[in-house]
Amino acid sequence: MFTAMIKFEFTRSRWFVVSGLLLVFVATTARAQTDVALSIYGAFNGSTHGNGTEQSPSNAAGGMLELRHISNPLMGFDVTYSFNRANETYSSSAPLPCNPSGCPFAAVSANAHELTGDYVVSVKIAKLRPFALGGLGVLLNEPVSGQSNTSSSTKPVVVYGAGVDWGLVPHLGLRLQYRGNLYKAADLSTVYKSTGAFTHSAEPMVGAYFRF
Repeated sequence: MFTAMIKFEFTRSRWFVVSGLLLVFVATTARAQTDVALSIYGAFNGSTHGNGTEQSPSNAAGGMLELRHISNPLMGFDVTYSFNRANETYSSSAPLPCNPSGCPFAAVSANAHELTGDYVVSVKIAKLRPFALGGLGVLLNEPVSGQSNTSSSTKPVVVYGAGVDWGLVPHLGLRLQYRGNLYKAADLSTVYKSTGAFTHSAEPMVGAYFRF
């Protein structure tokens, strides 16, 4: 009798443990979510100096496509592709005698393509989900065809950022975020050397997401 009671209590305890684990698993799975987002942004850049060159990238507007998966209540990841114009002006940073038409410089019209993979940390608060992210990627700067003395440039890029999702209806909402890119200046001109310096691009964004 006593042995049977022990077996019964052990079985019941094991059932409670298994049930609790199942409930945790179901709750975690229920909170997992995947969404796709499309955003527009402004890319704001600063000039760099080095190797006898001053390099000035232009500011530009761009667009980003983003696939994000939140695998549990806090952690997730996303992959992104973004595009913007990436015109660059190269000139000598050393004093030069200038002719009446001006000092020599090289202007390159280019497009920038960026692919990144990022870890995302977020938390849901009512209809808001603030988040922070960080990751790595590749930045390809491609001169527009028909230009002489130019070449494409591929650089690794470090990405960081933060923002908030605002749910409007169950599967649709707004995404407001800021992303920063840190990378080495592009080598687009064969007339001037790249500065070889690290530079930063600031990208405030606004977009919409669709959650599956």
